[in-house]
Amino acid sequence: MSEKIVPPKTYYLVFGALLVLLMLTVAAAEIPNAALATTAAVTIAVTKALLIILFFMHVRYSSGVTMVFAAGGFLWLAIMFAFTTSDYLTRGERPFEHEQPPVTATTDTQGEMQP
Repeated sequence: MSEKIVPPKTYYLVFGALLVLLMLTVAAAEIPNAALATTAAVTIAVTKALLIILFFMHVRYSSGVTMVFAAGGFLWLAIMFAFTTSDYLTRGERPFEHEQPPVTATTDTQGEMQP
């Protein structure tokens, strides 16, 4: 079984792309719109993960079975993101909606406690 020899230039280019994406991640943290910032950060993170998986983990040059399992991992990650996002979006705006107000006790003229 022959292995593909990847030139070092490819690794340097991928490393440069990862550094550029890192700078974009830092810039995305300064976006005032929280939904846009989160979307940008997740998109950049997925792009970085793809570059690492394809080139540094050699999935790009592997067999079809390896690619299927790598894609399955990404599918599972997408499912987990979907579940987490759906849970987060259905939480509502009032976090302490179901709490009861504290009960204070008072005393009457004979010293007995009144609710």
